[in-house]
Amino acid sequence: MLHAQEQPIQTIKKVMKKQEDAWNAGDIPKFMETYWKSDSLLFVGQQGPIYGWQGAFNRYQKAYPDRASMGNLQFQLLRIDALSTSCYFVLGNWKLTRTKGNIGGTFTLLFKEINGQWVIVADHTS
Repeated sequence: MLHAQEQPIQTIKKVMKKQEDAWNAGDIPKFMETYWKSDSLLFVGQQGPIYGWQGAFNRYQKAYPDRASMGNLQFQLLRIDALSTSCYFVLGNWKLTRTKGNIGGTFTLLFKEINGQWVIVADHTS
């Protein structure tokens, strides 16, 4: 039997794996299924904050227009901490292995359970 916090942690790990798999298949729309489809979604990157699911989607499509720029994504999850029964904080590293040069950095995510689904409601990636 799983402890109360272990089930959401396992689900969040599966969501992160789904993101990796979608990215590595070159499927940004599927990658974006893990984000809260709301105008209240917050994405913070090098250009500052972007609000809303559509804004984040547009940013990914512009920054990664083809498979060569997308490369192969790998996450390293460093921490998954419960903030409440329906809200978790995730800290990790990301790495893109690409023929045009590898890049990577750190991310913090805020996951929330909404309508029975664990989704990313805030993403700060640098």
